[in-house]
Amino acid sequence: MRLKVLIADDEPLARQGLRMMVSGEPRVAAICEARNGRETVAAIRDDRPDLVLLDVQMPRLDGFGVVAAVGAERMPNVIFVTAHDQYAVRAFEISAVDYLLKPVTAERFRTAFARATHRLKDARGDDDSQQMLTMLEAIARPPRRIARFAVRAGERTLFVPVDAVDRIEAAQNYVQLFAGPAKHLLHVPMSAIEAALDPDTFVRIHRSHIVNVRRIRQVWSHAPGRYLVELASGDRLPSGRTYGDRIRTLLHPF
Repeated sequence: MRLKVLIADDEPLARQGLRMMVSGEPRVAAICEARNGRETVAAIRDDRPDLVLLDVQMPRLDGFGVVAAVGAERMPNVIFVTAHDQYAVRAFEISAVDYLLKPVTAERFRTAFARATHRLKDARGDDDSQQMLTMLEAIARPPRRIARFAVRAGERTLFVPVDAVDRIEAAQNYVQLFAGPAKHLLHVPMSAIEAALDPDTFVRIHRSHIVNVRRIRQVWSHAPGRYLVELASGDRLPSGRTYGDRIRTLLHPF
C-alpha cells in the first residue's frame, strides 16, 4: 500500500523538517502540505490523505479545531505534532493517539510512523475514532483540582482537606497521605493523584514522593541533579534525578 501523507503546520521550517523525514519512508507515494487549519480541513476533504501530521498549535483553527470540523469519525490516521504541553500530552497518552513533541527527532518520528502505518493495515476505523474523541474530551475538560480526599476508615469515610496534606508517598498499588501525625491509604495511582493536584501547591520530586511546597523547610544539593528536601515535619526526602528541574524551579522561581 502506497501512502499519501499530509503535513499540516504553520511553520515553514517545521514543515520542511517533517517533509524530509516523511520522504525517507519507502511506502510514501505523495506528500502534500497545509499552512493552517482551514487549508488542512480542505486538503483532508479534497485529497483524502492516508495519514496527517497535524500541528496542534496552529493559529485561528488549531489541530483540535481541524478534528472537530472534519469529524473524528471521518478523520484519516493522525500523528499530532505539539510543543510541550502537559495537558495535551496527557490527553494523547490517555487516548493512545500518536503524537510527536517538537523538536521532532528522526528516531521518534520513525516510531510514530511505524505505529500509524500498522494501524492502517489493521483498518480499525471505529477504534481510531473513539480514541480521537477520548483525546478531544480530555483536552476540552482539563483535570479538575480536588479540594479534599475521601478516605475509607472501616465503615466510615473521612474527608481530608488537600491543604492539610504534607506529602504523598507511593505504596505499591496505593498512595499514603501524610497529614500531620495522621496517615491515610488511598487505592489510587500516583499519576492520577499528581494530575488532580494544584501544581502551584504540590510538586512531585521523585517517582515515589509528592510534597506540599508550603511544608518545605529547606533544600540541600545532594548530588549532581539531585536534592534532599526537608519538610516542616522533619521528614527528609530525596529527589529523583529526572525531577531536578522541578526543585530548581522552586529555588529560582523568577
